[in-house]
Amino acid sequence: MKDLMGQAIWDYHHQDSPENLQTETSISEWDELPIAHLFREFGQMNSLEQKALQLAKGKTLDVGSGAGSHSLFLQNERNLDVTAIDISPKAIEISKLRGVQNPICTQLLDFQPNEKFDTILLLMNGTGIFETIGKTDIYLQKLHSLLHDNGQILIDGTDILYMYEEEDGGFSIPMEHYYGELDYWVHYKHQSEEPIKWLYLDFENLKEIAENNGFKTEIILEEGDSYLASLVKV
Repeated sequence: MKDLMGQAIWDYHHQDSPENLQTETSISEWDELPIAHLFREFGQMNSLEQKALQLAKGKTLDVGSGAGSHSLFLQNERNLDVTAIDISPKAIEISKLRGVQNPICTQLLDFQPNEKFDTILLLMNGTGIFETIGKTDIYLQKLHSLLHDNGQILIDGTDILYMYEEEDGGFSIPMEHYYGELDYWVHYKHQSEEPIKWLYLDFENLKEIAENNGFKTEIILEEGDSYLASLVKV
């Protein structure tokens, strides 16, 4: 694993000739991701992120923590006990340097903490980590096991049905797989990673799967085609 996202975070923090990341998916062209976006403070975050950070409570797990910006706000401004996990060794190292108190480099499915959590955050298209709609049960069962009774998951996602709309107003939806299942590439400084599976999950499917896995689910906030949802363990 090349860890290009982590390398970009590392370069930006150390001001070592950082460049913007380029991303692409199986249904979209190359797009620039300014690396400064991963270092935003609360006032620069979108309304879904801000609302999630305001609703977090108790012992909190930040999944896919990146450079640690969400964790730092919860830790420093909300005085919460935060654990940050990410698969990128370099991102975790930068999180430590930025002051995140408990960053851990691990895959979510491999994570074996000693305690359970009151809040779990999955932000910046948090449903992406589920990979495919078929694996969503596995990830939600894992998340369920990490929560205290009545604990909450705060997760954002996007319904990308609009990406398949045609000029006549109809939709050209793939038949072989769920339309939100994409291959996702990261490029940085003329290097490319192997594609990963990344899931854009509409709320109705998230709600059905989550409720089958022991969660009460509701939309907290919507912004365009994106939403913030609360999944409460029952």
